[in-house]
Amino acid sequence: MKVEPPNASLPGVGDAHVTALPAVVPRATPAATAAALAGTLGLAAACWVIAVWQMNGMDMGTATQLGSLRAFIAVWVTMMAAMMLPGAVPAVLRRADADGMRAVPLFVGSYLAVWALAGVVVYAVYRPHGTLAAGAVVIAAAGYEVTPLKRHFRRRCRETAGSGFQFGRYCAGSSAALMAMLVALGAMSITWMAVIAVLVAAQKLLPAKTAIDVPLALAIAGLGAVIVITPSLIPGLSPPM
Repeated sequence: MKVEPPNASLPGVGDAHVTALPAVVPRATPAATAAALAGTLGLAAACWVIAVWQMNGMDMGTATQLGSLRAFIAVWVTMMAAMMLPGAVPAVLRRADADGMRAVPLFVGSYLAVWALAGVVVYAVYRPHGTLAAGAVVIAAAGYEVTPLKRHFRRRCRETAGSGFQFGRYCAGSSAALMAMLVALGAMSITWMAVIAVLVAAQKLLPAKTAIDVPLALAIAGLGAVIVITPSLIPGLSPPM
């Protein structure tokens, strides 16, 4: 009696063209996903507390001094973690789901490293300035908000969950004008930090809509015009006499 080899009756077994099974990708459990969410938001909340403490008494509006590079970067990275991590939550959760929880710290760390490098650039180009320069930066930021380049970076920031460096580059490109506003209006201002943080998070979490984006750009341009024409209407813009 002829004996069939094991699994001979299964189609494709023993065939030279059998397709290899895909590698098993680690998936985050609901508990791990909740931990990633809590950890990201918890870190952001802690950084808000630290930033408020660090920046106390440092805000001088457009005349703000940045101090030494080491001191500025320490404050800047804390600010960026506070402002940027809430809007990065969807990307962090996608990374946890795709590569497991062990990938999350590297993803978040490399994302913040991009913002740290941005801080070095800010430190290199920043100088205390007047209200006219601040208004000009704000008006320019309004123009950037409606450019195709802004839409490109914003879309990639919402859709891409590759490495933290890649995600950070796209999000830095998306938020570049808003961050320039922050630096121009008061690099150490808690008030402007909170306003810009809300706008950045909204643009990361919500899809782009002309009915919202264009009025926002017009409002930013209006703010810039007020700063140029009547800067005294904006509290905290100039240092107290």
